[in-house]
Amino acid sequence: MTTVNYETDIIAWANEQARLIRSRNFELLDIEHIAEEIEDVGKSEQRELASRMAALLCHLLKWQYQPARQSSSWKPTIKRQRERIRHRLNKTPSLKNCLNDDEWWADAWADARDAAEKETGIFYNKFPKKCDWQVENILLDEWFPQIS
Repeated sequence: MTTVNYETDIIAWANEQARLIRSRNFELLDIEHIAEEIEDVGKSEQRELASRMAALLCHLLKWQYQPARQSSSWKPTIKRQRERIRHRLNKTPSLKNCLNDDEWWADAWADARDAAEKETGIFYNKFPKKCDWQVENILLDEWFPQIS
């Protein structure tokens, strides 16, 4: 049995679990919570990718819906988000599965629409309900959506 309560102090608990593993005291491990934490690492990576994708999509929506406001900083900002997404996908290849998940895309697109509404003043429902852009294009440095 562990001496640190998972619910009380997760950092102390994690350090104790690591110490128990390294000392090969497997019978003392809090297996159920360790499994939850391992699963949470994957969920955290998925959230990070979704956040970056939503930021990129927001910038692309702004590009398309506010062409008169485009500035010299927009392209580097879009490029940087694309690079960070590609880096994340290369670092964790299983995240590519998210790109084929309709629910994941719906969430990322909704977040992008929310952010675009806040940043542009354009009402949320003026943006398409579903992302019609191809992921291959979204991640290409040369690609930008057609201006509305």
